Amino acid sequence: MIEKHHLVKIANTKMPFGKYQGRDLLEIPEEYLLWLAKKGFPDGELGRLLELTLDIKIEGLEYLIKPLKKDTNGE
Repeated sequence: MIEKHHLVKIANTKMPFGKYQGRDLLEIPEEYLLWLAKKGFPDGELGRLLELTLDIKIEGLEYLIKPLKKDTNGE
């Protein structure tokens, strides 16, 4: 089940490794997430967030996550 805190985490978590290191999870292309799904998502919270991010992208629901992004410019 998707909870609001998962959505907030997806909106504000950076990819810690790989080709898209340092990018927001929502910025990771769907094709890469599908590749990760075939390889196996990492264990733990990051794997669950990546899996949810893929589900959100497949369903075209990114617009629900974007407003949850914290402002990093201090505005």
